[in-house]
Amino acid sequence: MTPWFLSLAAFFQAAATPPATAVATFESIGIYYPSPDLGPATVQFRASSSQQWREGYPPAYDPRLHEYRGSLVLLQPDTEYQIRIQAGERSAELTARTRTDAFPIGATTHLTESDAGQTLVIREGGSESAWRLYTPEPGKKWSSDLFNLADNNIVVEADYVILRGLELKGAAQHAILIKPGVQNVVVEDCRIAGWGRIGGARVWGIFYGSDSAVYAQKGAGHLVIQRNLIEHPRGGSNDWESGHPEGPQAISLLDSSGGNVIRFNTIRSTEDHGYNDGIGGGSNFSFAGSPNRDSDIYSNHISHCWDDAIESEGANMNVRIWSNYIHHTFTHVATASTSMGPLYIFRNIFGSSRVTHLDPSGGTIIKTGGRDVELNGEKLSTLLGARFIFHNTTLQPGGALDVFSGHPTHNAVTRNNIFYARGRTYPQPQPGPPNDFKHDLTGGYLGGGFVQSMFLPAQNLEWFLAPTMNKIKWGRIEYTRSGKTFAITDPLQPIPNPALDRAVRLPNFNDDFTGAAPDIGAYETGRPPLRFGREMAPGFRRAPWELY
Repeated sequence: MTPWFLSLAAFFQAAATPPATAVATFESIGIYYPSPDLGPATVQFRASSSQQWREGYPPAYDPRLHEYRGSLVLLQPDTEYQIRIQAGERSAELTARTRTDAFPIGATTHLTESDAGQTLVIREGGSESAWRLYTPEPGKKWSSDLFNLADNNIVVEADYVILRGLELKGAAQHAILIKPGVQNVVVEDCRIAGWGRIGGARVWGIFYGSDSAVYAQKGAGHLVIQRNLIEHPRGGSNDWESGHPEGPQAISLLDSSGGNVIRFNTIRSTEDHGYNDGIGGGSNFSFAGSPNRDSDIYSNHISHCWDDAIESEGANMNVRIWSNYIHHTFTHVATASTSMGPLYIFRNIFGSSRVTHLDPSGGTIIKTGGRDVELNGEKLSTLLGARFIFHNTTLQPGGALDVFSGHPTHNAVTRNNIFYARGRTYPQPQPGPPNDFKHDLTGGYLGGGFVQSMFLPAQNLEWFLAPTMNKIKWGRIEYTRSGKTFAITDPLQPIPNPALDRAVRLPNFNDDFTGAAPDIGAYETGRPPLRFGREMAPGFRRAPWELY
């Protein structure tokens, strides 16, 4: 079977004027514009109800498909947008509408106690205009506890299904299993706990892993996983002390068809019952993978992972990862491979990182890398997709040691990140497509130790910039106080915060700045704080499992 990207290249060669297309999620639109390489392209967009055109971030060009690709971000759901793309003398106009997150319900199945003692297999779905909802009876909760006697709480075999407000416990393997090829499933406002087999290192003879709260098998896609509490799997992953972590995951997508939205989930546990990856899947070194394409991962609170908090690996074609709070992990975001791109990683908070229970030295913020794979007898690189890394904040001390992993890195662009880290910031130049690292706030060991002083104290997960921060003034410095002169070696002095109003403009990514210029890092002074986890979702309401 010919891979889809080779088929698209053949289509380009056969078509006189290939059309521009757009693929939307709730808050993003991916743009695809087949064209010869005519140099840098520009994008403009506006809501159809507005007269004002806005500038989008320039798309990346892929010479393999002869195609410009890029994303519009931070849009409004269920809104029509007009889009213009210009490359050289060629241009295209198209209209795209973001998806609505108000799903029309056609039929409702109220689950009762008689459904809770065994695996619930869902074979009746709905349609795009009439989804089928599975939810507890009004005024009651529905709690399925399988006590390790069945593999799955729920198996979904139908399209256009909503699972809402359910409590799922005790599955022997995956709590929710979505069968191959199933499309359009929503999992929302659920609590999932106590699932899976005992994990552990492969050197212990454990040759399985990735038992998940939500596990989507090959080809499933257009999944919405939102506002869930996923916590405390039965087993737990090993740490790096005994080799590569192996164990439970919160969400796993296996060679998805794409179009997924994973948002406002709280994923947590304890260190002894930690995850391998929080959000992940496979195949990593491929032209599909997880979440594959046209997908968004945002506003999640993810912690207690011994490998990757977010593993977004495979095609990563118009995949957007933003506004996540990632804490207690080894790698914050894994992107090996990014075979197609572009992948956008922006306005995330990267918290503590550790290697093992006993080693707090820290891992990596962004994992890169790839390898050649063989398709139809041809070797193809999975290293060539573009990555755009904007406006992220790295917390120190206790954060990651290095910004990038030691693997090959190509086509990566960084801007406006707070990258104070105790180890290596950027990888060394390597043969292949170049990287573009600039206008980030970086520092070494001492810089990492003082980074806390950059931010205003807050009770919540907020890191707004303070007017000043601390810095060592090296040398023996003389002072005069009350008529007396004295000297202090290497004193600590306040300096103007170097992140305030110092970021460069990135169209569509920092349009709403206040002050003279955007701020470096994830938080913009004068704007509302970022929201992480289920309780911070707009319009959040308590679910039946916590009310009854």
